[in-house]
Amino acid sequence: MLEFITQLRQRYHVVLSANSTDTKKYQPIFEQLTLAQAFLKKSAYLENLPLSCAIIGPTQAGKSSLTNVFLQSQNAGVSALAGYTVHPQGFCHNVKLEDCKNVVNYFSPFKQVDTENLDKNQLNCFAITQTENSSHLLPSCIFWDTPDFDSIDSTDYREGVLKTIALADIIILAVSKEKYADQTVWDTLKLIEPLRQPTLICVNKLSEGSEDIILESLKEKWHDYRHDAFPDVLPLRYQPTTKLPEIPHEKQHILFDLAKKVQREKHSRREQKFVQTHWAEWTQPLRAEHEIYNSWQSVVDKTIDESLKNYQRDYLNHPHHYETFKQAIAELLLLLEIPSVARIMVAMRNPFKKLRRLFGSRSNTSTMSNEMNVLTQLLNHTLTELAHELLDKKTASMWRELSEQLRQNRPALLQEFNHAAEAYHQNFQQDVELAAQGLYQKLEEQPLVLNALRATRITADAAIVALTLYTGGIGLHDLAIAPAMLMLTNFLTESAIGSYMKKVESDLKAQQFNAVKNQIFSPLSQRLYALPQEIKTDTHFAISPSQLADIEATFNEKPHGLRLL
Repeated sequence: MLEFITQLRQRYHVVLSANSTDTKKYQPIFEQLTLAQAFLKKSAYLENLPLSCAIIGPTQAGKSSLTNVFLQSQNAGVSALAGYTVHPQGFCHNVKLEDCKNVVNYFSPFKQVDTENLDKNQLNCFAITQTENSSHLLPSCIFWDTPDFDSIDSTDYREGVLKTIALADIIILAVSKEKYADQTVWDTLKLIEPLRQPTLICVNKLSEGSEDIILESLKEKWHDYRHDAFPDVLPLRYQPTTKLPEIPHEKQHILFDLAKKVQREKHSRREQKFVQTHWAEWTQPLRAEHEIYNSWQSVVDKTIDESLKNYQRDYLNHPHHYETFKQAIAELLLLLEIPSVARIMVAMRNPFKKLRRLFGSRSNTSTMSNEMNVLTQLLNHTLTELAHELLDKKTASMWRELSEQLRQNRPALLQEFNHAAEAYHQNFQQDVELAAQGLYQKLEEQPLVLNALRATRITADAAIVALTLYTGGIGLHDLAIAPAMLMLTNFLTESAIGSYMKKVESDLKAQQFNAVKNQIFSPLSQRLYALPQEIKTDTHFAISPSQLADIEATFNEKPHGLRLL
């Protein structure tokens, strides 16, 4: 699952980079995927991670000041400027730096940098600092001060915020009386709800008389956006003398209490909940592309079916073009001992094989075949029809790019088709030979017909025509219309094996149709099906239906839900 989420997030990043018009629609999903990726990655290090507390909030809510209050130090840099903090900064409270190796691995590819070397122009960095004192307000933990999530520039450094949120066991939301109702605050709280982190809301810069009103408003907003219990709230009044919030004495152990509520053993279940909560939204653009895949496959299937019908009409059932059964008759003649061609056949115990040895390999009849001409025409017609179908579809840019892909691939498709057709034609000769052998065996059951064949002049003339075919003197089309072959076919049709001949011809046509379908047009269909996935563009997600189906199959795995790939 982690591998797939990483791939999906990368595809959203690519699409967002190429299409500014999709920012409003896809940016929230990209951030959800960033959080999901980090939360899934956390599983690999969970057993050896120190407890983490992260303070989050909008600009000028006093996050850094509150960090210093909880740490009872001046470790966090404080500024009146909005967006002063742009990197996650962790402070190891009663935790040794050497015990934070897995934290460094978790943040990768972000780089660990000393606090004084953090550069506002390099946002893929974070810092971890060892605190010198011990605060009575904090359990042993890494306390994280984070950038804001609501400023104009926050999109640039939001990945660091989301990584820190996913890492945190405890969330401390810092808001001011002016900022607590901001939409970005509640969007963030709604986003992280499936993670089920113990949460503390710190309302900073309160003035006398406003506490009850703000507390009631917070409850209402919470129940509008969240379904879990309303968390503890820490009201913090502004102290003019110290200019720092002051934590009431009765609330000074609140983070120790929240630490007892951390349930890392439920991490896998919360992974699953988070992914399934957003899955439909994340994959909706993929499914829209898959609908185009399916529509394209339907167009291909319809066009291929029409081409196969035309193959039956223009070749198999055409009275003048169909030549395969005539070729079977020619093969039959090579199995007969014809007196007029005795000088060739004499002493040949197995005339069929020895004749092959005598004349060498048969001349390539595929280039002279009506069938090959029909197949080539059908391919060109198929590709032309598909191109016309694509020109009629203007509902999505993907159709236009698919049309261009078809145009670019046309020469390769023609070449692949011709190779497949030639291979089919050569392979099908075995079926023709088997049909001839079946006819010969049937004739052996009718000695009168067999002897009559050997004695008639028509048969001798036809045998010469057949030998001429195999030595390259004539083509299949000439064979099919040769008078001797026509008269011989009529003779056999009117003989005692006439009904059997019709069956052999019918079976041969059925075999030929299936061979053409399976060996030529089915591979062509698969090749055409794959064209949408070959589109080299930054405007599409390019994740196949099979990839999506495979990952969704892991949702039903028990007992731990999602599997990390």
